[in-house]
Amino acid sequence: MKSIAIVFLSIIIFIMNKTGGSMLKKYLIKILTFLTFFSLTYQAQAESFKIGLSNGWVGSEWRTQMIDEAKEAAAAWAGEGVEIEVLVQSANVDVTGQIAHVKNFISQGVDAIIINPNSPTAFDPVFKQAKAKGVLVISTDAEVSSQDAIYVGIDQKGWAAKSAKWLAEQLNGSGKVVAINGFAGHPANQMRVDGYTEVFNQYANIEIIAEVNANWDQAQGQQAMQTLLATYPDIDGVWVQDGMAVGAWRAISDAGRDSIIATGEIRRDFFESWKVESYKTGASVNPPGVMASALNVAVHMMLGKDLKSAATDGVYGNAIYIPIPFVDGTNFDTVYNSMKDEPGYYSYSEALTIADTANYFN
Repeated sequence: MKSIAIVFLSIIIFIMNKTGGSMLKKYLIKILTFLTFFSLTYQAQAESFKIGLSNGWVGSEWRTQMIDEAKEAAAAWAGEGVEIEVLVQSANVDVTGQIAHVKNFISQGVDAIIINPNSPTAFDPVFKQAKAKGVLVISTDAEVSSQDAIYVGIDQKGWAAKSAKWLAEQLNGSGKVVAINGFAGHPANQMRVDGYTEVFNQYANIEIIAEVNANWDQAQGQQAMQTLLATYPDIDGVWVQDGMAVGAWRAISDAGRDSIIATGEIRRDFFESWKVESYKTGASVNPPGVMASALNVAVHMMLGKDLKSAATDGVYGNAIYIPIPFVDGTNFDTVYNSMKDEPGYYSYSEALTIADTANYFN
């Protein structure tokens, strides 16, 4: 439509130059300029993209919420005149299985792939294939080494460091600490371990006496805490990740170990216990909305916009870090009220909106 209008405009101006119709030329130029503008607007409104969402692990409600929020973010683009078709592959798969996700998306002709990866390094070859096909790749929740992709999400190491710093300060810089971690080998989990280890090592009188994995599962978190309490009678602090803090705190309460200071999490069921029991706790927020944030960044990029600052953050120099919210006694009521009507498994979430992500671009 744009090209037709421009050709038509050129023909009319040529005729008028030959005929000297100055008044007619004046009005026709206005009309045709409007038509050209209309055609450009129509073209922008007619944009459509196909985006593949890959989630290689479904062991928590957090992941389900992540996918749901990404779908909602895609639907919101319709209000901007951009149609987004979302293809989802979400299943418990190993790295090879998730590489198959990416290959399937490429064969389906997607414009972009948003992936929560099961490995930081294993996807380098397939991401290279995607880029060669003109497919934009963005990882979220866990960083990847491939320079053919960018990462949009929180700094997982910084996430852990934030709550570890809070715990160290609550312990006045001294005490025996245990850590309950997520899925062993997952890149985000390892960055979190690095984060709290770095912080606790800054305190000469804080000792990490045990580290266990409970796979981001509430029941496993409770069992792990029960075992730790039975094994180590002198625990002063507990650093525990999302998905497991409800169970860990339940074990602490059941054992009557009220002197223990522990970090918390962002699920509504934990917030309910936090309110009733008046826990003195704090939680870094890794919002399920990170995939929605990544999707919004992807759409702006597919629309041809340029980032104000290149994606150069992170351990691989290809990351865009977004803010890490933190919840403690200072803002608990506000956060609690924002999610009090949600189901117990719902995690407090924030995401960069379309307008927010626009601020990252020229």
